[in-house]
Amino acid sequence: MTTTAVSPVDQNRQLARSAHDHLWMHFTRHSGFAESDVPVIVRGEGAYIWDAEGKRYLDGLAGLFAVQVGHGREELAEAAAAQIRRLAYFPLWGHAHPAAIELADRLAADAPGELNRVFFTVSGGESVETAWKLAKQYFKLTGKPTKHKVIGRSLAYHGTSAGALSITGIPGAKADFEPLVPSTTRVPNTNFYRAPEHADDYVAYGRWAADQIAQAIEFEGADTVAAVFLEPVQNTGGCFPPPPGYFERVREICDANDVLLVSDEVICAFGRLGHDFGAKRYGYQPDMITTAKGMTSGYAPLGAVLASERLMEPFKHGTTTFMHGSTYGGHPVSCAVALANLDLMEREGLYAHVLGNEDAFRSTLDKLTDLPIVGDIRGAGFFYGIELVKDKATKETFTAEESERVLRGHLSKALFDAGLYCRADDRAEPVIQLSPPLICGQREFDEIEGILRGALTEAWALL
Repeated sequence: MTTTAVSPVDQNRQLARSAHDHLWMHFTRHSGFAESDVPVIVRGEGAYIWDAEGKRYLDGLAGLFAVQVGHGREELAEAAAAQIRRLAYFPLWGHAHPAAIELADRLAADAPGELNRVFFTVSGGESVETAWKLAKQYFKLTGKPTKHKVIGRSLAYHGTSAGALSITGIPGAKADFEPLVPSTTRVPNTNFYRAPEHADDYVAYGRWAADQIAQAIEFEGADTVAAVFLEPVQNTGGCFPPPPGYFERVREICDANDVLLVSDEVICAFGRLGHDFGAKRYGYQPDMITTAKGMTSGYAPLGAVLASERLMEPFKHGTTTFMHGSTYGGHPVSCAVALANLDLMEREGLYAHVLGNEDAFRSTLDKLTDLPIVGDIRGAGFFYGIELVKDKATKETFTAEESERVLRGHLSKALFDAGLYCRADDRAEPVIQLSPPLICGQREFDEIEGILRGALTEAWALL
């Protein structure tokens, strides 16, 4: 009996066909592949990825804001394999294993202030869900059972589970799944480019934005509000950094009202902003940090909630239990990969590399401001957004039809076809989001700018 060898071309076609017929992709408009193949990414090395046809792309989004150390790092694969041989799996339900113990110890030592307790999850959204549940139970245990509400910011994304999606401030992401968990409210974000107040004074605008949290707490009743969830740099809408003094004022407001400040650092931790934690960059002390993504550089799924000892205290006595957890939270293999990943970033000085190169990244992107379609460029570290406009003088944005035709219909595909994987996002104003691996330097910055220039010039012509 003889077998016929399948050519690589046929294998690739079969992969694309199977993806089309059986794979339900996340956040994907599947009608877009009715007459085209699903892109199949098969390999990664350094800052680049390759598709099944052998074409190379610069990974300008670090996978999904995650692959800090770049692709193909053998020592992370070796760490996973060694852990699998030693102990492939065991839950953290009333037991512990060395990898989780060591990682929790390391995170607690590095975290700002007294965030000494680490609760492991599987993802960022699960971390947010965990933090809200912990906040509610903490206040019940400390005699304030009516404190259960959460305040988040307009357009901020915090996850897809029912609780995390309720905190999320993107109306379009929520409508299909309502009714969601009640008791959440939104305040303005820190998009100074579209500041409704103090448009000529960045510091005053930050004070105004922070004071909206105080007003929301007063409106809801301080005896009902448990927590405020804020990203150091807000992702959705295109990377909104905090104005000077913003977080200092938020901390004052939270302290005055006995409200917990949760720093959602699913994206902003582990070097994205040049520090292990974004709260350190902006000099504020959260009561909890939620994180995931860069902790393992995306090589294995893992998230965590870092909580203050104050929040742990009521759980240290009697029969009190935090009735929450998951099968794979703190998975031994993921924890081992995280430890190896943190070792690698420390050894290669990646946090310092980001701080030393963020100005070069920003200045390279700033070259694009000569294009009529580029309204604003903002961000920090290796985390930037480019807001697109129809009119730079008036800041007029795209209509829904223009966004559909230019951003979704052209720009997303044009950037990918030109060799750049990034995100063209219109959940708020139309933006291009960039979050490359932390190993990148001027060569990659120039490549990103060149590809963006070509695609954005074509997009402007379509307007």
